[in-house]
Amino acid sequence: MRSLNSLLSCVLFPIIKPDFKQLEQHLQHKTIIITGASYGIGEALCHCLADINCQLILLARTESKLQQIQQLLINRKAQIEIFPIDLRDRVQLDRFINHIQHKPIDILINNAGISICRPIMHSLQREHDFERTMQLNYFAPVRLCLALIPTLQQTQGQIINVSAINVLLAPTVNWAAYQASKTAFDQWLRCASAELENQHIRVATAYLPLVKTRMIEPTRLYKQLPALRPQQAANIICRLLLKGKRQYKPWWTLAVQLISVLFNGIWLKMNYYYVKRKQC
Repeated sequence: MRSLNSLLSCVLFPIIKPDFKQLEQHLQHKTIIITGASYGIGEALCHCLADINCQLILLARTESKLQQIQQLLINRKAQIEIFPIDLRDRVQLDRFINHIQHKPIDILINNAGISICRPIMHSLQREHDFERTMQLNYFAPVRLCLALIPTLQQTQGQIINVSAINVLLAPTVNWAAYQASKTAFDQWLRCASAELENQHIRVATAYLPLVKTRMIEPTRLYKQLPALRPQQAANIICRLLLKGKRQYKPWWTLAVQLISVLFNGIWLKMNYYYVKRKQC
């Protein structure tokens, strides 16, 4: 089964590594904020960029893990600054914004996110699930972007959003909180991109498929499906940093989008029968 998943991953997600020499030249002396930097994609990205003479500002909730990454990378070229923060907490986010207010930020990589897979009927007394998801996946990156736009104008910087392929596809049962929040920020950034690029701020989005991180562990089905490794996802982000493309999507995305439109009624019925079977 593992060998089949590996083969499918190679076919579905062929990843080209970035040209590190070009990446190094492009990011020399730049200041890069990475949210959700302590695990998964964020941690892998830290290791990718650590051999470049730049400044990495790492944000995450787990202070001990941030310190561990900082110590691990202490002898590499990048200067590592850590900032333990719960981005859902407005007071903490304001403190961070004040901290970087006068720093020349070149790149914001919005990687932090939270995923919830839960039926609506199990969420009737859990309104906080939707609030927390929206706070981290939508309101926090919006507030960060709004605060950073003036300095990104000056540095002619870049915003990269780490999103999910399912925001481009048909809605799926049990994923209301997650899909709504990720779609909200995706739409916000797409709406803002023309204005931002007119101000010489480049915008790019990585619409990633499944990635083998802690986020997908609670969903048992995902363990059986082909998925990217965090290092591969980090390579995708590095190519967006380097190439100036507006987005990354797996090669098969357009076909799946077309299918989701043409067979939307069938998909809805499949969701309906899935729920009905679960209730039996």
